[in-house]
Amino acid sequence: MNIAIVGLGLMGGSLALSLKKLDFIKNIVGNDHNKTHQEDAIKLGLVDKIVEFSEIKEYDVIFLAVPVDGVVEALKNLTSVSEDTTIIDLGSTKEKIIASVPPLIRKNFVAAHPMTGTENFGPYAAIEGLYYDKVVVLCDLEDSGKSQAAVAKKIFKELGMRKHFMRADKHDRHAAFISHMPHAISYSLANTVMNQENKTDILALAAGGFRSMSRLAKSSANMWEDIFRQNKSNLLEAIELFEAELTLLKKNIEEDNWESLHKNLEGGNRLHDILD
Repeated sequence: MNIAIVGLGLMGGSLALSLKKLDFIKNIVGNDHNKTHQEDAIKLGLVDKIVEFSEIKEYDVIFLAVPVDGVVEALKNLTSVSEDTTIIDLGSTKEKIIASVPPLIRKNFVAAHPMTGTENFGPYAAIEGLYYDKVVVLCDLEDSGKSQAAVAKKIFKELGMRKHFMRADKHDRHAAFISHMPHAISYSLANTVMNQENKTDILALAAGGFRSMSRLAKSSANMWEDIFRQNKSNLLEAIELFEAELTLLKKNIEEDNWESLHKNLEGGNRLHDILD
């Protein structure tokens, strides 16, 4: 199986490192609009060579590991692929991407969201094993071709991922709560501190809690702008519900209602009864 990866940052680069370990993968080539990323990917041995976008159409499997608006644009230029080609996107939104797939290649396309990543980006952020033992959500798979669905499931299984199947609209709403809203909060937290006149003194006190909550604010602004745009309605709903919880917390503090506050905090404790 010959693989082409479009986008050689964290997700694409990490994918390449893991795919190299699979015995049924023959060649891995890459494409990236950023020339520095191309050079770094070769230097790091992420891919065998860099190819032009027009050349990726000749490969058996094409992974689109670019920001979600870039996925939409890339799909417009892949309508001439073979009917046997499998195109897999790794975007954090699914509904608008699926709606944008040209009908001619809908059977070629598999919508996937690996629930993994870090706050870092670029080829040097690539990590071998990033995908192992993580969840991958496959959306609207019944609309993909049988062979393409089988290829995607085989690859993700061999990467050691746990597969979940979901409709795209459900995925996007769930992702807004579990991924997109936390990034929005992290950026807002970082900006709240950075907008203070004495931010240097404040940050001198930064310990584990602040660093953990603000870590996501290191993520690519370009990538997250696209995600917020594509998942606008779900993200706004999630933010509004979060604002309601924060307002309740604030009200309890303002009114010295410590018993109610305590119950509110205990409610949050229960999350980790599920996660842990």
